[in-house]
Amino acid sequence: MLLLCICTTVAAQNNEDSTDVFFRHLNLNEVTVTGVTGNTKLKNATAPVIIISPQELRATASTNIIDAIAHQPGISQLTTGGSISKPIIRGLGYNRVVVMSEGVRQEGQQWGDEHGVEVDGNSVGSVEILKGPASLMYGSDAMAGVVILHPQPTLVEGEIRANVGSEYQTNNGLFGYSLSVAGNKRGFVWDARFSGKMAHAYKNPYDGYVPGSQFREWAGRLMLGVNKSWGNSRLTASVYHLTPSIVEGERNETTGELEYAEGWTGHQYSKTLPFQQVKHYKAVWDNTLNLSSGYLKAIIGYQQNQRQEYENSEGEYELYFKMHTLTYDLRYVTDEFGDGWKLSTGIGGMYQKSDNKGEEYLIPDYRLFDFGIYATVMKTFGDRWTLSGGIRYDHRRLHGYALEEDGALRFADFSRHFNGLTGSLGTVFHINDNLSLKLNLARGFRTPNMSELASNGVHEGSIRYEVGSQQLKAEYSLQADLGLDFSSRFISAQVALFANRINNYIFIKGDNRKISVDDMDYPVYAYTQGDARLLGFEAGVDVHPIHSVHFSNTFSYVDAQLLHQPADSKYIPFTPAPKWTSELKWELFHHSHSTISHHHTANAVHRSPFNNLYIAAALDCYLKQTHIYSADNTETATPGYVLLNLSAGTDVQIKGKKIAELYITADNLLNKGYQSHLSRLKYAAVNVITGRRGVYNMGRNITFKVVVPIAF
Repeated sequence: MLLLCICTTVAAQNNEDSTDVFFRHLNLNEVTVTGVTGNTKLKNATAPVIIISPQELRATASTNIIDAIAHQPGISQLTTGGSISKPIIRGLGYNRVVVMSEGVRQEGQQWGDEHGVEVDGNSVGSVEILKGPASLMYGSDAMAGVVILHPQPTLVEGEIRANVGSEYQTNNGLFGYSLSVAGNKRGFVWDARFSGKMAHAYKNPYDGYVPGSQFREWAGRLMLGVNKSWGNSRLTASVYHLTPSIVEGERNETTGELEYAEGWTGHQYSKTLPFQQVKHYKAVWDNTLNLSSGYLKAIIGYQQNQRQEYENSEGEYELYFKMHTLTYDLRYVTDEFGDGWKLSTGIGGMYQKSDNKGEEYLIPDYRLFDFGIYATVMKTFGDRWTLSGGIRYDHRRLHGYALEEDGALRFADFSRHFNGLTGSLGTVFHINDNLSLKLNLARGFRTPNMSELASNGVHEGSIRYEVGSQQLKAEYSLQADLGLDFSSRFISAQVALFANRINNYIFIKGDNRKISVDDMDYPVYAYTQGDARLLGFEAGVDVHPIHSVHFSNTFSYVDAQLLHQPADSKYIPFTPAPKWTSELKWELFHHSHSTISHHHTANAVHRSPFNNLYIAAALDCYLKQTHIYSADNTETATPGYVLLNLSAGTDVQIKGKKIAELYITADNLLNKGYQSHLSRLKYAAVNVITGRRGVYNMGRNITFKVVVPIAF
C-alpha cells in the first residue's frame, strides 16, 4: 500500500496545518511512502506514484473527490452528471481500480456505470495514486492501480483545532459546508466532522439547464483513539448519504429541448424522478504496534452500502442493492536492517454479502470470500540504487443464488473459485543528484465480478439489457513501466512509459438482439473476453526561472486495443482522449519569500495581510478521440476542445497569524460547449433541431471557497 506517512512532529507555524507545513517545506521526493516493500522515500519507489497535497485539494474546484483528482497526468474520470465520477487510471476503471479510504477498500457496487465513490471529499486530507498493477498489496481488482484517500493526520500532543469551510459554485448553485474539530490531549486523539452539499441542475451553452443533474449530499465522521509510545489504536465511524437525480436526456420531438416536469425552472434543489438514494456506513478499527525490529499493523473494517433507485414514485423504489462487506488486513514491516534490507509480509481479505431488496433485478444475490498472503523485500545499495520486489497468492470464491420470477428461472445457482499468483520486481537507479531511472515489472490479477458473471436484466443507467457469462476466466496482466526523472534549480521533468498486456480481458458488446421489457425494446449486450494490450506514456515539465513563477506542462496518452478484433471493435471502450495541460502560476507571497527584494521580504510579509498568495492561468486541451469501439453504436468519436481556467488563492493573516484561506477558481471561463469522451451522457437522445447527440458538460463555473482555521 502507498501510505503517505505525514511527519506530525513538524511544528505548525503561524497556526497552519502541520501537514501543509510538511509538504511546503520538504522536498516532495523526501516524503515517505509505503510501497510494495514497506516505508521508503518517494524517490526510491519503483512504481509510478502521484501525491496530491492537502493545500492542492483545498485549492481545487470540484463536485466530488474523484473530480478533484482527475486532472492529474494519467488519471481521468467516467462521469454521469456532476455528482457521480469513477476513477480511470491509464485507460482502465471500474473493478480494475481499487479505492482505499480509512485504510480499507471502498466497496459500493463499483461495477455499475452510475455508481460513484461514496466518500466525503472534505474528510480527505491527501491523496496518493499508484499507477499500474498493485495486486501484490491489494489482491484482485488492483489491476490498473490504486487511489488512496488519506484522512487528516492526527494533531501533535496538546493541540485542539477546529475548521469551518464553505464554498459556492455559480453554474449549478452548489453550496457546500464542512465543520470539524480535532485534538490530542495526553495521547487521546479525536477528530469529528460534519459536511453537507447541495446543487441544482447545471447548465451549458447548448442544453441550458440539464434536468436531473441536481443532487444533495451529507456526511459525518468521528474518530477516537490513543497515541502511545507502544503505537496507536483508532476507531473511525462514518456515514455518507447522496441523493442524485438521474439525467435521462429525453428531448421534445418538436423543439429538441430536454424534457422536464411542469413547473421546473432549473434552480430547484429538490430531487425529481427518477433519482437514486445512496447510503454508505463504515466502521474501521486501525491498530499499530511498535516493535524493536519494525511495526505490526492490523485493520478491520465493516461497510454497509445501500443503493436504491426510484423511477415512478418517490415512495417506492424499483431497484435496491444492499451490501455488507467485512475486510481485514494484518501486516508486519521491518525497519532497515543489515546492509540496507527491509522486509514486509501480510495477509488480508474480505467477506461480502449482497442482496436484492427491490422489485427489479440485474444481478443475483451473492456471497464473496477471499484472502491473500504476500511477502515483499527491498534492498538499497548505498545512495544510488534500490531494488524491490515481492510475491502474492490469492484465493476468491463467489456464489450466486438462484431466483425464480413468474415461474421462470431468472438466475441459476452457481459457484466459482479463482486462484491468482502475482508479483512485482522493480529498481531505481539515481544516475546523479539530478537524474533518476526507474524500471518496474508487475503482474496483475482480477476475478470477474458478479455483473460480468451473472447479469440478466435491464441496466437502466446504460439503457440496455445485459447478459453475463458464468464461463468467464480471471484476467491476468503483465505491465512494464519505465520512468526518467530530472530535477534541478530551474527545471524539473518526468517521463513515464508503460506497456500492459492483459489476458482474458472482459468487455461487453452487442449481440444483435433485442428484448422487450414493460413494452420497451432494449438492445442486448453480453459480456465476453479476449486479449488486450495498452501502450502509453505521461510526460511533464515544470520550468521555474525564479522562485515565484512556475510554468508547468503535462501530456498523457494511452492506446488501448483488443487483440484479434475487426476494425470497428478493436479499441477498448471509454479510452481517455490524449490530454495536454498547461499552467502558468505566479506566487506573489510564499511564506518567507515574495516578489520584492530579499532585503525587505521579512518586513513586507509581516505587514501584508496576505500570505501564500498566488494567481494562475491554465489550459486543458483534450485532443480528438477517434480510437473508439464503434460496433453496435457503442461509441462515437469525440472532437477535441480546449478549456481556459483561472484561479487565485491566499491565506489571510493578522499579525502573522492565519485567520482564513480564500480561493477563487473560474473553470471553462469562455463557456465552451463540449462533451468529454468519458461522459456517459454523451449517448443520450439526439436534438432533432441541431442534430447534436447527448447532453453536454458543464459550462462556465466560478467557485468561491473559504476555510477558517481555529486553534485553541
